[in-house]
Amino acid sequence: MRYRLLLPTVLVSSTLAAQTPAAASPRVTAQVPAAAPLPLIASPVVRGLYINRFAAQSTKRMRQLIAIADQTEINAFVIDIKDEFGINYKTADPVVQRNAGTAGTIGELRALLDTLKTHKILAIARIVVFKDSVTARVNPQWTIRKTDGSAWRDKQGLTWVNPYHHELWDYNVRIAEEVVKLGFGEVQFDYIRFPEPYKSLPQQVFPDANGVDKPAALAEFLSYAKGRIGKLGVRTTADIFGLVTTVSGALEVGQQWEALSPRADVLLPMVYPSHYPHGAFNLARPNAEPYKVIAAAITRARERDEKLGIHTPEHVRPWLQAFSLGQPPYGPAEIRAQKQAVYDAGYDGWVLWHPGSKYEPFVPGLDKELESHRKSASAPKPASR
Repeated sequence: MRYRLLLPTVLVSSTLAAQTPAAASPRVTAQVPAAAPLPLIASPVVRGLYINRFAAQSTKRMRQLIAIADQTEINAFVIDIKDEFGINYKTADPVVQRNAGTAGTIGELRALLDTLKTHKILAIARIVVFKDSVTARVNPQWTIRKTDGSAWRDKQGLTWVNPYHHELWDYNVRIAEEVVKLGFGEVQFDYIRFPEPYKSLPQQVFPDANGVDKPAALAEFLSYAKGRIGKLGVRTTADIFGLVTTVSGALEVGQQWEALSPRADVLLPMVYPSHYPHGAFNLARPNAEPYKVIAAAITRARERDEKLGIHTPEHVRPWLQAFSLGQPPYGPAEIRAQKQAVYDAGYDGWVLWHPGSKYEPFVPGLDKELESHRKSASAPKPASR
């Protein structure tokens, strides 16, 4: 079970989440240097599905998922290319090959990408960055340490790579550049964060930090990645916790809206209603109020972007909940409610998340055609398929 399905209780308290104050992390002391928003590559409307590594490796399953896209508004797949298990494609780069892992790869990636292009489906490469136990095992000098110099491990016993290590930055961008040249039309970085500093675990030590705080380190990585990937003509996007849209200060994992937003073409907050604690947004049971949760969280993201001078229509593309965690169970009605909240908050795009990439129960919640619904008089009308 991945972190998307685990409530990040160590990030902020339920009271903070409910009141959405300026909750600065005690582990972040320096200010992120002010910077003008970077030029943004135009973002068309994207409505996508997450495709895990095992679904992507199955020709039969990919045919089924493509059929869903052909019959609905879905026009993008976020495909695991590098996850916690390693690389999910056959690389020609010897540096990448060293960190491949043993969980198999997509058999004929070029053929798959050609097929997606034929079906007018945007292929988005999901690349897990800093929670990377495979790379940590192969490159122990890249890891987060304990005070005694040994490798730090999280509650699952996994080592994490050090977000301050620039050779690691280059490694992840090399992967992005390679898969873009193979045919991916967008790069999505996940785990753009530090591990939670649980008090029950040893203190985390970051070689190469040199006084740079966590938000600045993450922002610098995204700027570096965007500078290289943008030269290939594709967008650089990043996943963040949903709480980042409403908490003013930095979370303890280093994510902070104003630090990261100008450094990415698109930010994807994981605003799953089931992940918010009781009382968030003054709601007794956020999971039972999908419209209200998404509308509040994404409206706040838009307001903060506007203060930064970022007015790109699709700069915010939330992850929506296509799974059940607690009561009530989620189905087509909850999908429609979440989608409407995105539109009412001023955006058109979203991506559905199901950990097993099983979306058939939610298809009745999808429209047949891709049309703009966002609440804006200047909203461009994307062409229907």
